[in-house]
Amino acid sequence: MARPGNKIIQAKLVLLGDMGTGKTSLVLRFVKGQFFDNQEPTIGAAFFTQILSLSEATVKFDIWDTAGQERYHSLAPMYYRGAAAAVVAYDISSADTFTRAKKWVQELQRQGNLNLVMALVGTKCDLEAKREVESEEGEQFAQENGMFFLETSAKTAQNINELFHEIAKRLARACPPRPAGVNLNSVTRDRRRKAFCCLG
Repeated sequence: MARPGNKIIQAKLVLLGDMGTGKTSLVLRFVKGQFFDNQEPTIGAAFFTQILSLSEATVKFDIWDTAGQERYHSLAPMYYRGAAAAVVAYDISSADTFTRAKKWVQELQRQGNLNLVMALVGTKCDLEAKREVESEEGEQFAQENGMFFLETSAKTAQNINELFHEIAKRLARACPPRPAGVNLNSVTRDRRRKAFCCLG
């Protein structure tokens, strides 16, 4: 529920990463509080919605969970185009998925949305014994590319809510509040200006 007087932000969020990195498990844990050991692979993309109420804003997420199989790669731009936020996921127990995550980041950077909030997420951090990608590697790559970094576990729910709250906070900061009064001199100018996120 939106808090009275809060600005409302409608935000398209896309999840990208290799097949098997746990993108669907991550979003199911956030949206429905569920986890399944044998999650079926996503075909094409799946769509979810969730609302987060912060002190500074109410964020309505439209979440596109994209398929990780290579044959669906050509469809990805259709989902990340116009997105306000992107989560690029890799599996901490698979160095190959980390390499692929870097390529997704480069692809997002090429499409040129300077306002895009990007998170690099190491999934399955409950598999510490099988770790192939150190936290420091993810942290360093994220810092070098203007992203924030978290490691998560959909199985244990570690850092799942923290991930989406951090995205929501960054979106709220990027979307300034509207003044209570109306400055008639700025009405025409405001009509020409398109904000990527603010509704109210």
